[in-house]
Amino acid sequence: MPTQINPNKLLLSKWTAVSPQRKEKHFLVTKPVRDELEVVVACVLEAVLTGRAETLDWKLLKDDACWRQGWL
Repeated sequence: MPTQINPNKLLLSKWTAVSPQRKEKHFLVTKPVRDELEVVVACVLEAVLTGRAETLDWKLLKDDACWRQGWL
């Protein structure tokens, strides 16, 4: 069952990558990206280990095969 996510509560939420790349397993949402109607369309995820940031469609976080909510 896909994870239920409220896009308005993404800021500072914690995520764990199911298949870590470059040893980056734990991530923090540092910024929700909104469109001109103030609807959340993406989010900026920052890797805790390296500080590398990437922008990701927030709906991809619902995929339990790729992401788990919280730091596991």
